[in-house]
Amino acid sequence: MSSRLSGNWVARRLRRLVDVRENEVHALFWACAYFFSLLCAYYILRPLRDEMGIAGGVKNLPWLFTGTFLGMLAAVPLFSAAVARYPRRVFIPLAYRFFALNILGFFALFWSGIGTEWVARAFFIWSSVFNLFVISVFWSYMADLFRNEQGRRLFGFIAAGGSLGALAGPALTATLAGPLGTRNLLLVSAVLLEFAVLCVNRLNRWSAAQHPASEPGAPRAMGHSGPSPDGDARIGGGILAGFGNVARSRYLSGIALFILLFTLTSTFLYLEQARIVRDSSDDPALRTATFAQIDLLVNGLTLAIQTLLTGRLIRRLGVGVALAIVPLLTGAGFALLAAAPQLTVLMIFQGLRRAADYAVTRPAREILFTVVPREDKYKSKNFIDNVVYRGGDAASGWLFAGLGALGFGLGAMAGAVLAASMAWCGLAAWLARRQERLREAGG
Repeated sequence: MSSRLSGNWVARRLRRLVDVRENEVHALFWACAYFFSLLCAYYILRPLRDEMGIAGGVKNLPWLFTGTFLGMLAAVPLFSAAVARYPRRVFIPLAYRFFALNILGFFALFWSGIGTEWVARAFFIWSSVFNLFVISVFWSYMADLFRNEQGRRLFGFIAAGGSLGALAGPALTATLAGPLGTRNLLLVSAVLLEFAVLCVNRLNRWSAAQHPASEPGAPRAMGHSGPSPDGDARIGGGILAGFGNVARSRYLSGIALFILLFTLTSTFLYLEQARIVRDSSDDPALRTATFAQIDLLVNGLTLAIQTLLTGRLIRRLGVGVALAIVPLLTGAGFALLAAAPQLTVLMIFQGLRRAADYAVTRPAREILFTVVPREDKYKSKNFIDNVVYRGGDAASGWLFAGLGALGFGLGAMAGAVLAASMAWCGLAAWLARRQERLREAGG
């Protein structure tokens, strides 16, 4: 009885921030804790990754983006094979523990001092793969766990858990890097990934409890697009199904194009950021601190929006408007940066754009996957989030370098980005309409 009263009290308190039902409170808590642990683990590593990228030379970044893309090409089929063979209660923990072992391997290499330059480049590539991969798996699981209607209410608040972790990560790095040493913080990231596995296990129990009539291990239709009631059902299918399904589906191809436009503009902005930060100081420690300051600005703003506004914005304005916010900010921001290419302008633009993406556009983008079959939630989404994203990174990096070699300045690039942003907004509107039709067709 006291447990139920306590649950009612927590639900009432949470409803002031998010439209959560009483039976969803435990899932909301564990989903937030899950995303917190993932982003905290990554943001402990991120300043080190960015400094290693600059230390290796800004001109070498396109090569690192290409290496990341090749790493994704190897990782995605392996993950698809695990999805086909094992139930989600097995393949999701397996993915996170694999990355935790990688972290321990880098920890040993950093301490050994062997091949420092090449280890640094490998770490940059690996951490770029790690970032997208573990987050893609997280959102695949959320789309599998919750219905479309639940996603509209809860995904913004769940994303806030990640933003809190993204705040905690840089704070831990800034606080503990001195007394513990940067390399030892790798161990903290590995522990956080193991905590993510605990959260997955708790969410699987909640999901099974919501569907007591379902029998563990009972086969489910591959085309099923609703939430999965248990973690014992295998999805099956081929390891290259993600690519094939994206190629055959206009809806999934549209999401892939949306991601491609996002990564194109993100890479241009990242490379311009690297150049502006490099020119602002020759001190590696100061550059690392600048990256950490940008992260803190972004994550603080993001957390405030996600906690207070995201769910309400998506419900009142719709998925289409939420998707279009980042394209609109991107076009305006590049125009402003071309007029005043200064560190302060960069930090404001980068802060607003990334905050808008994490707080509003990203949750809306994940809602798009709640209406697709289960196989697409893991395989096609993983292909889009990783191969398409990092392929866009690699192509954008070489395009940026090529335009620079031809004498194209920031002003010309800003004009091209502004034109792309207008097409991007149109695509956002089309995806929102298509998502609504699929939702209605699925009941």
